[in-house]
Amino acid sequence: MAEQISIEEKFQKAAGIVVRAGMVPFQVTPTLVEIVKYYLDEDDADFIIHNFAKKTSLSHDELSASADMDEAALEKKTAALAKKGFIFNQPNTKGVMVYRILPLIIVGVFEYTFMSELPKGEKLKDYEKIAGLYQTLLEELRDLIQGKYDTLLPVYQYQPPVDRTVPVFSTETGRKIVINAPARPDECIVPTKTVEEIIAKYDDIAVGHCFCRNYTRVLGRPCATGAPSEVCFTFGKSARHTVSQGFARRISKDEAIDIMRRAEEAGLVHKAFHNGSNIEKEENSICNCCKDCCDIFTLWRNGAAPMINSTNYLSVIDPDACTGCGICVDRCPMDAIAMKDGIAVREEDYCIGCGVCARFCPSDAISLQEGMRRVCVPPPRLR
Repeated sequence: MAEQISIEEKFQKAAGIVVRAGMVPFQVTPTLVEIVKYYLDEDDADFIIHNFAKKTSLSHDELSASADMDEAALEKKTAALAKKGFIFNQPNTKGVMVYRILPLIIVGVFEYTFMSELPKGEKLKDYEKIAGLYQTLLEELRDLIQGKYDTLLPVYQYQPPVDRTVPVFSTETGRKIVINAPARPDECIVPTKTVEEIIAKYDDIAVGHCFCRNYTRVLGRPCATGAPSEVCFTFGKSARHTVSQGFARRISKDEAIDIMRRAEEAGLVHKAFHNGSNIEKEENSICNCCKDCCDIFTLWRNGAAPMINSTNYLSVIDPDACTGCGICVDRCPMDAIAMKDGIAVREEDYCIGCGVCARFCPSDAISLQEGMRRVCVPPPRLR
């Protein structure tokens, strides 16, 4: 006889499965359960518990055998959960349909919630409610990380990069940024070094709104940098998924390049995400991030997560050419540059090689040095 559990326990179990699908160590708190309840009904929770408790990714045949429902009902349920951002339902490289539970964040329910253009008027109140719950959840995550800071500190050294920074390659005036000799020639070089190369690889490209900037706007904090909104890219089957669910719109390669150029003009950082969070696999998306709103930067800066990034470049400042204007200090998303005796000085351990400092340097005093690097910066200790 099946175990009888309360409705509240069902949502707790479903929340635990969603957490297990991701890399962020959320605890199943009342806040997390409230977030899950915002999206799912009891039947949704039952479906997730019954089918995905042991494996968070199932082929069509596996799910059909497990679900105990006819094909039409199964299609209706998975399509509804995909529309809510909880299931990724796309064929794999062999053409087999796969249903994968998506995490709450990086990349999952949170991102897809705020990836579309925000509604106006009364409909915006729903977004305000869920944004407030996410804000509380991220504060709880910060408290958890800070409470276990000394225990987690050595763990960060072994965690793989969450994403990869792809730099800009031209200055504000259109001059190409100088690339110096490899810093570490003995290490492998990531083949797709530019956003143009990434875009060229894909026929399916989609763009949606920056979920981070939409999220902060809903919380009453418009982007201080005035960055453009529609700058979040997905590629390949991720693009097909976001388009089919209405999270993004399909665009051409030329429009993608144009949007990327405008993102660079705004001083945004290209952050590439890869299949399986493995930088040796194909890219599935690119975020264009500002230091003001981007969750990757703010979670790190607010003490809730480490900054673990892969990059192929390191900024190099020529002290003889530096005029001490301080523009690079203001532009750097990692606070990796400071003024010392009137000259800009870069801290290597913090530099993610985004090239934004070089792009906006009016005296062309900054270049990029090539060589694969893993940047690991623990969150600041707040207690």
